[in-house]
Amino acid sequence: MAKIRNEKLRLLKQNIERIIKGKSDVIDLAIIGILAQGHILIEDVPGVGKTTLAYLLARSIDCSFQRIQFTSDLLPSDILGVTIYSQRTQEFVFKEGPIFANIVLADEINRTTPKTQSSLLEAMNTAQVSIDKVTYQLPQPFMVIATQNPIEFHGTFPLPKSQLDRFLMRIHIGYPDKADEVTILREQKFPGIPEEVEPVLHKDEVIEMQKEVANVRIDEDLLHYIAEIVTATRNSPLIELGVSPRGALALRRCAQAKAFLEGRNYVVPDDIKSMAVSALAHRIQVAQTFETTSLTHHDDEHIIRQLLEQVEVPI
Repeated sequence: MAKIRNEKLRLLKQNIERIIKGKSDVIDLAIIGILAQGHILIEDVPGVGKTTLAYLLARSIDCSFQRIQFTSDLLPSDILGVTIYSQRTQEFVFKEGPIFANIVLADEINRTTPKTQSSLLEAMNTAQVSIDKVTYQLPQPFMVIATQNPIEFHGTFPLPKSQLDRFLMRIHIGYPDKADEVTILREQKFPGIPEEVEPVLHKDEVIEMQKEVANVRIDEDLLHYIAEIVTATRNSPLIELGVSPRGALALRRCAQAKAFLEGRNYVVPDDIKSMAVSALAHRIQVAQTFETTSLTHHDDEHIIRQLLEQVEVPI
């Protein structure tokens, strides 16, 4: 059974790598995200494959996919749906919005207003939406992949920490190296995303894998290791706002999913250490001190890496 599962995960990754070249680690993170029942924020410049990654993941898993282009005039009802009066039946009928899909791409999420951004909170937290005093369950598996451009700030509304905390991970795709770029130029002759991508997993199989991930063994000393990392973010003079308990749980789930993806039913310290930056960096608020003024745009990631070097790894 485990052998079949590992082969299907290998085929899933291979399916995405057919189009997205040279980004094996990023594809792993996307797969870890859905295995851990989480949501992903992709922060990167335009044109590096953020939309393509979300689409390929949905197509490879035989899931429904919806792309929402976030703009300043977008309303919550444009995302969640709306109740309208039907002349034919003479009663109110709920019309589902694009949020009712297995994988939802929230493209340029920081270009819409805080009111519309917050409409995603309930969906991301509990996989349901409440409209006109009625609660609707979202399809399973459910995953939001949001994108934003970290360089351009004109006409944007930065995501509040309460919203960022709902994302299991923040990841970056980055530019391909020269060899991979040449491969892209050679193979992708037509614009758009290729339609010939075939599913290699059924969504019911993904749900079953998610249950298995939740049961991946993590020893008591590794739980203490996670707690030590989280506590370090709360005590560091470089950090104004440390990681919440939700962040600690996110790191545990990421570590379990990484172990599962690598074919193990137990977590090792390296699983935690390798996932810490993606799972925790976006949750902290960097203090405006002399030590942080010279850091780069991703100074939160730099600080998490520093803390990981200071926290003792269990043997």
